[in-house]
Amino acid sequence: EKKKKGKTARSKARNLLERLRDYENETLRFVVDYNVPFSNNQAENDLRMTKVQQKISGCFRSMEGAKIFCRIRSYLSTCRKQGVTASEALRLLFQGKWPDFMSVKEQSTE
Repeated sequence: EKKKKGKTARSKARNLLERLRDYENETLRFVVDYNVPFSNNQAENDLRMTKVQQKISGCFRSMEGAKIFCRIRSYLSTCRKQGVTASEALRLLFQGKWPDFMSVKEQSTE
């Protein structure tokens, strides 16, 4: 009987168990650092609208248009995470103002 070359195939469960073991600190970081979310759903949601836009129109017409779309989505997403509604964020933007969380605070030169 011929022996197969290379590593023996492992099950998906075994691979998952090994990754959890090898990356235990990263996997459980949300337990000790409350700034780390339990899941990465927010990151996926932030990217989803770009993909939806591509599906609706087929593509972006130019790289510049894609950059503008991403810049606007990023601004609105950041505002939402900071408790600023999209309508308020856009109103401030058209008035040439920043939301309070974006304001640069003067630093003391003491």
